[in-house]
Amino acid sequence: MTLQTGPRLLDPSPARPRVPADELADLMIAAARGDQDSFARLYVALAGPVYGIALRTLRSPSHAEEVAQEVLIEVWRTAASYRPERGSVLAWALTIAHRRAVDRVRSVRAATERDQRVTREEPGGPPSVVDEVERMLEGARVRTALAALSGAQRESVVLAYYGGYSQRQIARIVGVPLGTVKTRIRDGLIRLRAVYGSETG
Repeated sequence: MTLQTGPRLLDPSPARPRVPADELADLMIAAARGDQDSFARLYVALAGPVYGIALRTLRSPSHAEEVAQEVLIEVWRTAASYRPERGSVLAWALTIAHRRAVDRVRSVRAATERDQRVTREEPGGPPSVVDEVERMLEGARVRTALAALSGAQRESVVLAYYGGYSQRQIARIVGVPLGTVKTRIRDGLIRLRAVYGSETG
């Protein structure tokens, strides 16, 4: 399947998706069965938010477009692995986008550091294995902590902190009262601190 990107789809603002959450879930189920028309609609709904989180992380439109393309291809290829009970389609896609964008930051940083070493003609050795392992473990700890949240808590936290949505926007996206979203985020952050603290302690 060929996917296209462009300014019309890649709007960096975290505006509320035009497609309701339950309809996105239906489109995902159809896409998992290989329905390209459903995925095309899913693509249009997700492209802007996915590009937005990539751009906020990378600060480079060209890198953000590449990451957004990679994420949307991954959504197409792994649609069957989506589980509604673990959160909305949007939260799932934004989690993938954040992970991909962070990976790209690390890759670009490593390439820049290599280039700088060559330019300075210094013999410096390869990047510290200890530093790389620490970065990997840090990402694993965050994923483990997020996995400890309830589906509703994880969805609200991901939309707020990865997606950049306001609590009011999240309430509209997931279709619950604003107070419920505030409670989910508060309880989710308390749980994250507890789990993350035990992981790092």
